[in-house]
Amino acid sequence: MADDLCVFIKDMLIIGPPVKKSLVFRISLVAFVMVCGVFMCSIGLKQISNFTKAGFIDAKVVEQHCEVPVVEKWERSYVHFPKPTTFSRDECACNPVRYFVISSTQRSGSGWFETLLNSHINVSSNGEIFSVKPRRSNMTTIVDTLDNIYNLDWFTSASKNECTAAVGLKWMLNQGLMQNHEAIAEYFNAKGVSVIFLFRKNLLRRRISILANAYDQSAKPLNGKHKSHVHSPDEAKILASYKPTINTTLLIPELKQADNMVKQALEYFNSTRHIVLYYEDIIKNHTVLNDVQDFLRIPRMELKSRQVKIHKGPLHEQVENWGDIQKVLNGTPYEHFLHEDYKVS
Repeated sequence: MADDLCVFIKDMLIIGPPVKKSLVFRISLVAFVMVCGVFMCSIGLKQISNFTKAGFIDAKVVEQHCEVPVVEKWERSYVHFPKPTTFSRDECACNPVRYFVISSTQRSGSGWFETLLNSHINVSSNGEIFSVKPRRSNMTTIVDTLDNIYNLDWFTSASKNECTAAVGLKWMLNQGLMQNHEAIAEYFNAKGVSVIFLFRKNLLRRRISILANAYDQSAKPLNGKHKSHVHSPDEAKILASYKPTINTTLLIPELKQADNMVKQALEYFNSTRHIVLYYEDIIKNHTVLNDVQDFLRIPRMELKSRQVKIHKGPLHEQVENWGDIQKVLNGTPYEHFLHEDYKVS
C-alpha cells in the first residue's frame, strides 16, 4: 500500500504544474503519514488486546481459587492446597491435602505401620526423614525440611505427587522431636499438622526387639546384609533364631526410661490434634486402621503391607535368660509385661 502511494505521489509531482507542485507534495505527504499512522495504530492495538487476554488467562491460573470442603470451623486450618514449586498438581490442584506426622520410638512397629498407610492410593508418608542428623541440627533446618515435605516438594518412593490427599513423615522421639518440642508443637499448630502417636504397650518385647536388631547390625546373618524389616517367612525365621540375653541389672531402668519418654511426649504435644495408637491393638484388630483413615479424613481402603513379622512366638521363647527376667520383674510395675502378649497367625 505504501509503495502504491509513493508511485501516486511521484506521478502527481511529474504531471502537476510547477506552481502547484509544493502544495500537492505537502498534501500527499500529510495523507501518507495519516495512512501509515492509522495502519501502525491498528497493529499496535491488536497486539495489546492479545497480550491483555493472555495476561487475564495467566492470572486466572496463578490465582485459581480452591473452595474449602464443608468441614467444621475448627477443622479448616487442617485443610491445605499446596502449590509445589517442582511440579504442577494439574487437575488435582484443588484436591485438599492433610498434613500428618507419625511419632514413635524404635522397634515399635512404625515401619510396618507406615507401609500400611502408604498402601493407600492417596497417602504419601516419606519415611524417617530426620534420621539424617544435619536435617535436625537446628530449628531452621527442621522447618525448611518440613516445609518442603508439606508443600509436596519432597520426593521419595512413597510420593503420590499430584493427587496426594495426606502427606507426612515418620519422626522418632529421639531425632530432635523431644529436644525442640516447644517450637515443633508451635509449628504443628500453626501449619495444621495432625500427629499420629504409635507406641508399644509391652516394653519388654520392644527391648528384646532392640537387642535382636542390634545383633543383626553386627552379625548380618542374611547374606551379609542388615535388615530391620523382612518380606519373607524364611528371612523372618533366620532373624528370629537369635535369642538375646538381657542385662537384668539395667532392665528396670531401661523400661522406666522408655515409659517416661512416651508419657513426656504425650504431655509435650497435648495441644496438637493427635491420636494415640498401640502396635498390639493394630495386630489384634485391623479395624483400628479405619480409625486412622477417619482421623486423616481420607476414604477408607483396605491397607496392606508386605512386611513379615519377625518375632511371633511366645515371649519366653525369645530370650535366653527368661528365668532371670521373671525374678527381676515379679512384684514390680512392669510384671504384667511377663504375661501380656498377643497371638499372631
